[in-house]
Amino acid sequence: MLRLVRSSRAFHTSLIRAGTQANINPVAGKTADEVDVKIEPIPRHGEETETKRARLLYQSRKRGILETDLLLSRYAKLYLKDMTREELEEYDKLLDEPDWDIFYWATRNDNIKPCPERWAKSPVMEKLRELAENKEREVLRMPDL
Repeated sequence: MLRLVRSSRAFHTSLIRAGTQANINPVAGKTADEVDVKIEPIPRHGEETETKRARLLYQSRKRGILETDLLLSRYAKLYLKDMTREELEEYDKLLDEPDWDIFYWATRNDNIKPCPERWAKSPVMEKLRELAENKEREVLRMPDL
């Protein structure tokens, strides 16, 4: 007996639909193959400021998606050393967001992923958006350590 098995991904960290509304669950608003998974960040109580800066630099450079790596690593090189403790906390929370969400918010792709209110007026996001515009039209590469 031959049995057909449909392959599908186990989970998505960020949901993007290409305009199709087929198979939408009216309760959850998701297709049968979509599952939201939110992994809570590790609580870091009492982390020293310089340790936090070093961790945020690493997390900015090693995201896993080249586009986001380029944006965040350049942002970290320019601004991280002068950030206050509150700005570091805000940037830390931004880095807890999914990579593609950060990329779409920074590049103002609101038709794909609208920027939530908590980040729309954020000074961190404003600086990141300004950096993403690349007004000098320079070829981007990962900054040296």
